[in-house]
Amino acid sequence: MVDFSWAPRSPLEHALVAGAHGARRIEADVSLTEIRNFDLIQVMARRGQGADLAKAAKARFGVAPPDAPKAIQASDATLIWSGPDQFFVLSNGGRHTMQTLAPALSGSASLSDQSHARALISAFGIQARAMLAKLSSIDLHAASFPVGSAAATSMDHTSVTLWRGGDRPDGQAVFNLLVFATFAESLWHTVLDSAAEYGVVIGHSEEF
Repeated sequence: MVDFSWAPRSPLEHALVAGAHGARRIEADVSLTEIRNFDLIQVMARRGQGADLAKAAKARFGVAPPDAPKAIQASDATLIWSGPDQFFVLSNGGRHTMQTLAPALSGSASLSDQSHARALISAFGIQARAMLAKLSSIDLHAASFPVGSAAATSMDHTSVTLWRGGDRPDGQAVFNLLVFATFAESLWHTVLDSAAEYGVVIGHSEEF
C-alpha cells in the first residue's frame, strides 16, 4: 500500500532558495519573503445580504469589512477586498478558520477555505516599488497607493491580489502579493528576474 502524506507544503518549496540573489551589494535593495502556514478564508455575501454580512463581520472582527479595494487591519486578522460584497480573512494560529468563522458569518455569506490554494509573498526594500512597477500598471506611488490600498490585478498574465501593508519601522513600504498556488512558481521567477538588478534577499517566514 502506498503511503500518503497530508502535511501542507509550500507551492514555492522547490523554487525558493533562501539567501542572496541578483546583483551583489553591501545591502540588498529588495527583500522577498514567502509567508507560510497562514489561514485564508474567502467570504462572499449571499444575494441581497451584503449589509447583513458587513454587520456580522464588524461584530466578529471589531472593524467593518472593506467595501472598496482596501486591506483593513483588525486586531488578529487582515480583511482584504476581493470584489463587491466579498473579502479575504487572512490570519494565522488557527484564530479564523472555516470552523471558527462559520457560526458568525455563514448565515449571510458563503465561506471558502483558500489556505492551501494561494501563495503569499511579501516584498519591501528601497527598490520594491520599482521592482513591482515593471510587472504591474498600477501606480504604486505612496500618494496613489497608501497603506491599506489593495487591488485585484495581473502580473505576467497571472491574477494577483496586491495590497500595501503597514510600513516597516524604518519607513519602508511593504507590498503583499497573493497568487494562486498553481501559478506561484512561475510568478516567483518573474519577480526574481524583475528584482535581480537591485540585489535581493530571499527568505520565508510564518510571521506576517
